[in-house]
Amino acid sequence: MRVLAGDIGGTKTLLAVLEQRADGRLHVLERQRYVSAEHPGLAPIVRDFLARTNVPDITRAGFGVAGPVVDRRSRVTNLPWQIDADVLAGELGLQSVALVNDFAAVALGLRVLGPDDLEVLQAGERDPAGPIALIGAGTGLGEAVLVPTAEGPRFVASEGGHCDLAPRNELEIALLRFLLKRHHRVSYERIVSGPGIVTAYEFVVAEGLEPELSDTRERMAAEDPGAVIGERALAGDDPACVRAVDIFLDLYGAEAGNLALKVLPTGGLYVAGGIAGKLLPRLRQGRFLAAFGDKGRMSPLLRNMHVAVVKNTDVGLLGAGIAGLG
Repeated sequence: MRVLAGDIGGTKTLLAVLEQRADGRLHVLERQRYVSAEHPGLAPIVRDFLARTNVPDITRAGFGVAGPVVDRRSRVTNLPWQIDADVLAGELGLQSVALVNDFAAVALGLRVLGPDDLEVLQAGERDPAGPIALIGAGTGLGEAVLVPTAEGPRFVASEGGHCDLAPRNELEIALLRFLLKRHHRVSYERIVSGPGIVTAYEFVVAEGLEPELSDTRERMAAEDPGAVIGERALAGDDPACVRAVDIFLDLYGAEAGNLALKVLPTGGLYVAGGIAGKLLPRLRQGRFLAAFGDKGRMSPLLRNMHVAVVKNTDVGLLGAGIAGLG
């Protein structure tokens, strides 16, 4: 059985044709990446993709969307797109279209991942029948929960990345003041996201915490600034980039810990999103986990939780395909 799957984000839209084989696993037959902002909506992208593929018999589709989904409709959080599953099915001539939050799609995709698709940061104790929490920074900050039930797993989407930023020390208080000059309200997503890494860098330079190197400034003007900051932080050759990524990881870990306290994910907490994979060497160094477990009297509880990074970048596509197959 074949299904059209899509991972719809503010930066990029990934489309693929997946085939479910006898072993139950989903295999990618065709795939294409699109820059989301270059298109007026999802339907034109899907039409272009289907016109380019030579795969017949596509009657079902599933899409994971970076935004809340209500009554089979979604407004993409960081794009001027509105997606209606029923309208989309009619426009594309498909029998069925499933529309789920992008992190609900990731939760579905976890079911078909193998050990090599995950990097365990903290083994802890894991109850296979317990709830699972998901958090992931990309263009924004996504959060979701998977709750096992007698009828099967129930996925609870969330917009927890938009919760109020809670500074924990003098540096983060200064960061909040810096951000309040730009925004009337400051959420975790303002820092724990791709654009947020750039904001953290701007804070480091503006506050004089580290000097700005001229070659970094020149590269940021010509390339993706967040990618430049991450690359130089990993190389360790720019103190301002290193400091910015430290701030990012501290608040990423802190918010992951907040989510864990609210959900008590005895089935594990999983860190998804493209940034975690790119910064995996820094996550291994322990800064993220230190902030995750720094919860006062609750610290022993969090330090006994299973925490892993999702390395398979197709997890959202796979989950959208599962949703599309019903």
